[in-house]
Amino acid sequence: MNIDFTKSNGLVPVIIQDEQTLEVLMLGYMNEEAYQKTEEEKKVTFFSRTKNRLWTKGEESGNFLNVISIALDCDNDTILIKVNPVGPTCHKGTRSCFDTGYNHNFIFQLENIIKDRYENPTAKSYVNSLREKGLNKIAQKVGEEGVETVIAALAETEIDLINESSDLVFHLLVLLKEKNLTLADIAKNLESRHQ
Repeated sequence: MNIDFTKSNGLVPVIIQDEQTLEVLMLGYMNEEAYQKTEEEKKVTFFSRTKNRLWTKGEESGNFLNVISIALDCDNDTILIKVNPVGPTCHKGTRSCFDTGYNHNFIFQLENIIKDRYENPTAKSYVNSLREKGLNKIAQKVGEEGVETVIAALAETEIDLINESSDLVFHLLVLLKEKNLTLADIAKNLESRHQ
């Protein structure tokens, strides 16, 4: 990558973006050494302007930013790194350093939670109890929640509709996981229909 480190005294801004939700998590700076370390270790390393040294995000907290991809802007002086974050990104304990209110992309996070429940089942997990009942029961739950969503839309309150719609989406995510499909598969299909 032909990064121009000469424009700003050897530092370039680095935008960190969640690879799945596309939420901007933070902004930092890299010098060439930080960039090389990031490339080699696949964990984001910045140059800390306040500490005047390299700083790997998560070196103390364990909340690493695992690199998925790196892109350079058209002027070769700003880096975009898509990451899989481990835990919160901000030192204040929030998922992002930017106060953007609720997580618009929580559904993607929920998809990851369901995936984790499949990979690391626990006895108290509702996802695990559904999985143990098998595909037929999971599909049946989607059908039940679909009907309850329609009833709520036609004859109940807005809160009821929100609750039933949430149940429907949750169970649909479990069904997709059971069939080894993802929201990305659905999004790609919807995008192709739109064109």
